[in-house]
Amino acid sequence: MKGEIIDELRKVLQESNNIVFFGGAGVSTESGVPDFRSADGLYKAQSEFGMSPETMISHTFFMRDTETFFKYYKSNLIYQDAQPNDAHKALAKLEEMGKLKAVVTQNIDGLHQAAGSKTVYELHGSVARNYCMDCGAFYDLDYIMDPENCGEGSAVPRCKKCGGIVKPDVVLYEEGLDDATVMGAIRSIQEADTLIIGGTSLVVYPAAGMVNYFRGSNLVLINKQPTPQDKNADIAIHLPIGEVLGGVVLDPEFK
Repeated sequence: MKGEIIDELRKVLQESNNIVFFGGAGVSTESGVPDFRSADGLYKAQSEFGMSPETMISHTFFMRDTETFFKYYKSNLIYQDAQPNDAHKALAKLEEMGKLKAVVTQNIDGLHQAAGSKTVYELHGSVARNYCMDCGAFYDLDYIMDPENCGEGSAVPRCKKCGGIVKPDVVLYEEGLDDATVMGAIRSIQEADTLIIGGTSLVVYPAAGMVNYFRGSNLVLINKQPTPQDKNADIAIHLPIGEVLGGVVLDPEFK
């Protein structure tokens, strides 16, 4: 059965010319980036800080206790050594072949771009982009992770131009998604002939609701656990996404 469904996926990908990929945390866990909503993530937040991850990466908490926010953020959401896995590489190859038109991701780690993907809609922003809240100056990830750019004994990065707080360009709880990013993602999904959903349980809204805009021929779901959309899928595979996409697309015979 496994071989048959993989063959079916290969056939769909070979025959499709407008693929869109919609992914979540499970895409990056194979690169060693843990899902902060997992049992381990919840335990870590509670044991170290006495709060839930959702509380600690909320807009209210950022404004109220910026120091603790950054201590949690830097130690739990930043993984500078993470490298793209076979899922990221397979998607980049599909784009290079002209088959995949866009990646829509809930992840903030930038691994899709690191693998070579060009058209990426980052619904929740990116750790790679950071801006001064006062003057708007841009800073990369290395800057905010360098202790020398924070006040003495502090974890809060400061702007070298005006001294303002440098905030990550990530969407915190209580903050809205970027309109242009959302519209680009929706438009891509509406125009796709094949939508691949991978590494997500499809329970985080409003992002998960975007799959309802798909009107194409092939809905493919690749996730280790079943999702609410499995019943609507043409192909549903419950295996690690890197293993599945990498095994099909990175095969030299895949054309």
